Amino acid sequence: MATKKTDQNTEEIIMDAAKEIFQQKGMDGTRMQEIADKAGINKAMLHYYYRSKDLLFEAVFNKAFALLAPRISKILNDETLTIEEKIRDFTYNYTSFISKHPYIPDFVFHEMSRNPGFLDKIRKAKGFPSLEIFNRQVAEEVEKGVLKPIDGDQLFINLLSLNLFPFIASPLIKGILRADDKDFKQLIELRKTAAADFIISAIKK
Repeated sequence: MATKKTDQNTEEIIMDAAKEIFQQKGMDGTRMQEIADKAGINKAMLHYYYRSKDLLFEAVFNKAFALLAPRISKILNDETLTIEEKIRDFTYNYTSFISKHPYIPDFVFHEMSRNPGFLDKIRKAKGFPSLEIFNRQVAEEVEKGVLKPIDGDQLFINLLSLNLFPFIASPLIKGILRADDKDFKQLIELRKTAAADFIISAIKK
């Protein structure tokens, strides 16, 4: 029991250290030695738990995604919310979450580019979002005249794109706007409502 508890504690320390380094330097900029140093262990022990940086990154991602996916699913599947409310809840929750886990977009695109089966793998994860209820509600609100004619899939792509792009393109945005990290955080904070306002004004009659 003591050994199992020690292993769990060590693994948690490694995960916390890896998350911090990945957030600071991204997937490509991170070195396993840095994570070992941050965790207060030697590199050999780190490799005992995770044989490669890719496996460690995947473990950190899976832990974060397991927290994000149910939140998004709950919003999309809640039939008591209108589409406008869903857009606002999605934008606020997604932006808040990615602000705390900025390595997620980098990991997803890195994995999809090198591993075609990655998407199939995460789609099998518990709580992976479904658009069935969302699309039906969009169609119903279009029919009632609440929304302008729009396809649910297209609306979700717009919603995801406007919330995802600032994190993927953060170096470009900072360069064009001459913004430092503090400025960028303030911009992201405003995005929690600005992106939703933009979409809603575009689709509501």
